[in-house]
Amino acid sequence: DIIGGDYVARNIKAARHDARIIQLAFNMGSKVEIDLMPVMLKRLSYTGSTLRSRPEAFKTQVAEALHETVWPLFGTGKLRPVTHRILPMEEAAEAHRLMEAGEHHGKILLRM
Repeated sequence: DIIGGDYVARNIKAARHDARIIQLAFNMGSKVEIDLMPVMLKRLSYTGSTLRSRPEAFKTQVAEALHETVWPLFGTGKLRPVTHRILPMEEAAEAHRLMEAGEHHGKILLRM
């Protein structure tokens, strides 16, 4: 997760039993209040990390692993990005308003 904020509780709710949740950033804030009972009952592992302090070689390994194992899943349809809205470039201000207000679930795309 790169969002944080109220998404932490949402991620815990959405996670299946024995899942791992990895926090990579906090676009909506790092201070949250959560109920830890679902973490225990689902036997979840919750950890955090950042690539910022990692060596370039490690970042390259991560990028290559994603390219080899994750990106093909988009090609087969097993993974699909969530799109909230597609707007013409002329409505870029509306796209910013949606993001700032947190009124979106998924990507906001601008059509060029």
